[in-house]
Amino acid sequence: MPNKQGTTPAPASANRFERRRAHTRQALIAAARQILAETGETSASIQEIADRADVGFGSFYNHFDSKNDLFDAAVSDALEEYGQLLDLVTAEVDDPAAVVSASIRLSLRLAASHPEITQIVRLRGLAYIHAAEGLGPRALRDLEVGKASGRFAFADPLVALSAVGGSVVGLLQLHTVREVDAEAGEEMAELILRMLGVPADEAREIARRTLPELP
Repeated sequence: MPNKQGTTPAPASANRFERRRAHTRQALIAAARQILAETGETSASIQEIADRADVGFGSFYNHFDSKNDLFDAAVSDALEEYGQLLDLVTAEVDDPAAVVSASIRLSLRLAASHPEITQIVRLRGLAYIHAAEGLGPRALRDLEVGKASGRFAFADPLVALSAVGGSVVGLLQLHTVREVDAEAGEEMAELILRMLGVPADEAREIARRTLPELP
């Protein structure tokens, strides 16, 4: 688009504009993530969100049509970050049963190392299990790989995904009621592997393997 002098902005100027725009959008998403993790609510006003993001009120509508759009983006952003973390630490694991087990158990570690993400998963994750991005598609991928290889035995991958996702959210919810230690994560991983068709003895062994370190 021509500027006031009728000339087209130089590429460097356009790149700076895009970086500023991306920074503002991410600041709004970060503010919404903080609010969700703190309260679980979406009742904060746009002005409150803009103040927390340290951006102008009018900037909000340059990026989002409504608060619902922003909070949807915030949940998706948190789940995507969560999914990328799990992908990173299980990248060298070939056995889909070991991947599923590690992902379940690491959810408890993330509660300590990444509390904001964990809170969002606990409070909002259930509604996003079958979303097109984030944790759901990754878990579905691992389940389908396990089914195709004969590692898992179930009829409908989406039903299996619902069971696994609901179990993880339930475990995180339990963590708010009483102290949940690593052994609870191991027990949950073992139960889920058995549900997916892994023999009991093997499920128990896999669920107690040394976990990869989180970044």
